[in-house]
Amino acid sequence: MSFITEKEQLKPGLVIFRRGDVQHRMWYCRVKLPKEDRYKTISLKTERIDIARDKAFEHDAEIRFSLKHDVPVFNRPFSAVAKEYMAVQELRAKRGEISADRPRKVRTIVDGPLQKYVGSTQVHLIGEETWKNYPTWRRENGVGRYRDKRISDSTIHTEMSVLFAVMGFAIEKRYVPASLSFKKKPKLKTMRRDEFTLEEYRKLHTVARAWAAKATHPRSVWYRTVVYNFILIMCNTGMRPPEAKNLRWRDVKPAKDKEGREIVVLFVQGKGKSRNLVAPESVLEYLERIRAISKATKPDDRVFTTINGAPTSTLYQSLIESVLVVAGLRDGQNGVPRSTYCFRHTYATLRLSEGVDVYFLAEQMGTSVKMIEDHYGHVNTVKHADRVLMGMGGWEQAEKTGASKEAGDKVVAAAGARQRTAPRMNNARSAR
Repeated sequence: MSFITEKEQLKPGLVIFRRGDVQHRMWYCRVKLPKEDRYKTISLKTERIDIARDKAFEHDAEIRFSLKHDVPVFNRPFSAVAKEYMAVQELRAKRGEISADRPRKVRTIVDGPLQKYVGSTQVHLIGEETWKNYPTWRRENGVGRYRDKRISDSTIHTEMSVLFAVMGFAIEKRYVPASLSFKKKPKLKTMRRDEFTLEEYRKLHTVARAWAAKATHPRSVWYRTVVYNFILIMCNTGMRPPEAKNLRWRDVKPAKDKEGREIVVLFVQGKGKSRNLVAPESVLEYLERIRAISKATKPDDRVFTTINGAPTSTLYQSLIESVLVVAGLRDGQNGVPRSTYCFRHTYATLRLSEGVDVYFLAEQMGTSVKMIEDHYGHVNTVKHADRVLMGMGGWEQAEKTGASKEAGDKVVAAAGARQRTAPRMNNARSAR
């Protein structure tokens, strides 16, 4: 290094020197870490060479002791470690190991709440107490989407997962000892996904259809038509919003099931994964309505675009918010403004209520059975109310013999007739 002057080697891996790029005459030492191609440079804060030699040997001994007892040698603030972690995540995204959108989401958390909480804290000082206190601190210092402005537990969980990952990275890089690994995440309740009920979905469908029909300006007609059909497609497929953004016309394939019925197969990509999902024939009709007015209809073109044919970056967020406000469905049962993800949750809830096996639904939605059970377990309770309430006072199980069976069959038949005449998610006629 050109700035090093008066260099003296005290022993292999330990040198003292002065710097030519500073005004003072203080000595420094540089210690090589055993079995690593790394060095630690330390200011000795003395101009006397005899004292500098003694201090250099002391620092060398301290570093060896620290390494032996798994004590961090380098002091780094959390923000610096997080910056290194982010650089690794961006490389992983370029290699296709994680989704391209993942680093952006992580950076938002790192540069936001985590920077405020521990950004300037030396990473080796972030211990179990700091970890456990995060939920309390976050609730006291953040503003959420609820009516009372509180931060949701799911948001805190996500942010703590990023903190956990950065600290794991610090351990892997040996910036902190393995003993600083957090053993257990604080118990936070799992937030129920905010879907539309069947009645709300029917209302949304009716209002959105009328909302689209009322448009008069050509631009409004185009966007409202696309948004109306977009809602139908999302609620009938369970696609994630990122998967919808990535959907191209080449990914849409008409097909038939094993009984010869018309269906559509969509090849979707998102979260670094891909899969085929199936949907009723009506979804193909909704897609064709969009294709008929789209300026981007080549195989490689995106399905959901702007009026000019460019890929949409927002998935019509403001327009969807408008139609939800018109329908009186903007806020969910938890008081949180609904987002496009609610269409996916609606799909899951209504499929489960129709008796779809949880394993097949997990495959269709590209998620795990555990996630389905954790977030949509309430559906089975309602579906099987007759079994849950069996034996309770005022509740009697219907007998399936004689007159009771005949009456029961009539109720089932009547219910089936009502269902056939009411708007259904997989009924193409309901969308016309």
